[in-house]
Amino acid sequence: MNYLRTAMLLAGLTALFMGVGYLIGGASGAMIALVIAAATNLFTYWNSDRMVLSMYGAHQVDRASAPELVGLVAELAGRAGLPMPRVFVMDEAQPNAFATGRNPENAAVAVTVGLMNQLSREELAGVIAHELAHIKNHDTLLMTITATIAGAISMLAQFGMFFGGHRDNNSGPGIVGSILMMILAPLGAMLVQMAISRTREYAADDLGARIVGQPMWLASALVKIEGAAHQVPNYDAERNPATAHMFIINPLSGHGVDNLFATHPSTQNRIAALQRLAAALGAQAAPSVGANENYPPASPWGRSSSRDPRGPSRGPWG
Repeated sequence: MNYLRTAMLLAGLTALFMGVGYLIGGASGAMIALVIAAATNLFTYWNSDRMVLSMYGAHQVDRASAPELVGLVAELAGRAGLPMPRVFVMDEAQPNAFATGRNPENAAVAVTVGLMNQLSREELAGVIAHELAHIKNHDTLLMTITATIAGAISMLAQFGMFFGGHRDNNSGPGIVGSILMMILAPLGAMLVQMAISRTREYAADDLGARIVGQPMWLASALVKIEGAAHQVPNYDAERNPATAHMFIINPLSGHGVDNLFATHPSTQNRIAALQRLAAALGAQAAPSVGANENYPPASPWGRSSSRDPRGPSRGPWG
């Protein structure tokens, strides 16, 4: 159902794009718009990972510079049946993470310093497994394509405003039509893009929890990241809001945004889905994910909560 919904939303986004081109220049305008979008997507296909990693100042690490982090990614990638992705670290205090790359063979996982400092090893494993799920589902390419098409629609709508202002109502969209198109087309594209993003987040939560074997580890991590996102600003994300959908939790600090315009599903809904999955899998639930005090910050990537009476849990990777 998630894949069908995603396909329908992507088809709707493409139809909206073609429609804007048609309103501006008829059938030829639609074809020209399609060619421009194809060229833009081709460029993005080959360069999107380098662009976004550079945008956030991410630096690549290896087993020599970050042995525990890289080892954890390698172990989870093996469990997911994926090639080893490149691993990057962002010098950012806000705990967060994203995956990028055009396919599993050219993928990268990027985490912030804040994520490594504030999450336990189990919670970090849940987040990394979620990002690996995006890679396995080819969501990194899908989200790049949707972001590119949405951007192209906005660009076309602005061009339509200029174009419509210099043609009469019989041969173009006209002033009123151009203004409506300039407002409604980008809004519609944004809503479809966000709907696709929300659909893919649920799918990645589900697969990521299955990869790591403990859904509640991811649920606990989501609570921590959600709380920090509203307290610790991510200035790179604020400067580049179009990339917000890539992160596991929206990194923007805006408040009062209606659910219709949210790039991510409600964290409460995501946790509820993970709780249902944990029950279905018969997984042992971690302490309440609603109480952050049960999970004090751990030292980078390594140790479990000192309050856990069971002691350090090494998890399925040994």
